[in-house]
Amino acid sequence: MDQLLIQGGFPLYGSVAISGAKNAALPLIAATLIAPGLHTLHNVPDLRDTRTMLKLLEILGARWERTGTTVRINSDRLTGVEAPYDLVKTMRASVLVLGPLLARSGFARVSLPGGCAIGARPINYHLKGFEQLGVTAQLEQGYVEGIVDGQLRGGTIYFDVPSVTGTENVLMASVKAKGRTVIKNAAKEPEVDNLIDMLVAMGAEIDGKGTDRLIVHGVDRLQAGESTIIPDRIETGTYMIAVAATGGCVQITNCNPAHLPALIEKLLLCGVEIETTDDMITVSCPEVNGHSTCLLQSVDITTLPYPGFPTDLQAQFMALMIQSDGTSIIHETIFENRFMHVAELERMGADVTIQGARAIVRGIGRGKLNGAPVMATDLRASASLVIAGLSANGTTQISRIYHLERGYEQMVEKLRGVGAQVSRVKE
Repeated sequence: MDQLLIQGGFPLYGSVAISGAKNAALPLIAATLIAPGLHTLHNVPDLRDTRTMLKLLEILGARWERTGTTVRINSDRLTGVEAPYDLVKTMRASVLVLGPLLARSGFARVSLPGGCAIGARPINYHLKGFEQLGVTAQLEQGYVEGIVDGQLRGGTIYFDVPSVTGTENVLMASVKAKGRTVIKNAAKEPEVDNLIDMLVAMGAEIDGKGTDRLIVHGVDRLQAGESTIIPDRIETGTYMIAVAATGGCVQITNCNPAHLPALIEKLLLCGVEIETTDDMITVSCPEVNGHSTCLLQSVDITTLPYPGFPTDLQAQFMALMIQSDGTSIIHETIFENRFMHVAELERMGADVTIQGARAIVRGIGRGKLNGAPVMATDLRASASLVIAGLSANGTTQISRIYHLERGYEQMVEKLRGVGAQVSRVKE
């Protein structure tokens, strides 16, 4: 098993290009199951999770090939409707094949999902939505079985809490439902909009993109299409925070600043300098006489559905607030078990107190963290440890970095490209 070794204390300078969004690529890959034909997806990141989703499509009978960042998927002939536990347990997003299979075949059997240990992510929203479309769903020995009696029919679906994968799954099923489907309190994340664009390109009729009320007019037939994955806003935010934590100046290219309004606002309040264009963000904390000009004022955050502060950037932002001047409060409202990185950050000198869904972070100032052996517990926690290691004194050794490979394409190479002293070694 590999580890990361990080020699901290080096400001970052240069340019880093952002890959396609993992959380957009997974539903778009799943959506190719809805209609037979040769689908083309551009800007697909090569990650552990995208490879898992493509492997799942193979099991269901689809064929695919990758050329650079373009993946072509032939879904002409499906030979199965079951997503097995051995594969689904490694990635929760595998449940996204449920909606497409119900739309295509009228039956699906998908294992209950596994994935990162960041709290319960029940699929009850998905199942309640499917039931409104005429699906009979039941749990059978750890599997969700969905059966359509006749044809999917339009209905009204209300999410008590906006669910990204719930919205996506119901959307993919409803595009072939007879009549009109209304999804209320739908998730508004850019990744949902990316899926809507793909479905419309395939022939679906969907109104309300970018709002919390989606109206789907079912069609009898969809065709294969061509789509492009949006830039990964979480990868973008991670590198923005890394520059803020270490100092320096980095141009982040191939990104979409409009997808990160809350993070940009919070970083500006911290004292970080940010300039944006349509597809680039420049983050700077230049040094004068060996000291960063960014004082890093403490800032409170509350994770919320888009366009609020992303839960997937909470751990990284905590790694920044540890080095601030003052006390910040981080309120996690999305997942109930997403402070597992705190114990590891404390090994490096962090002063954090957990009170239920809140973390009280007492900033220790810049240059006070110390490198230590730490262990990653989930994808975004891994990124927070990398940020802490980049700004710590001495060497940080991060184990279980396979979590990072689920969501960050070529992270070591990208960080080295902007001056980070990081290497991958055998444990």
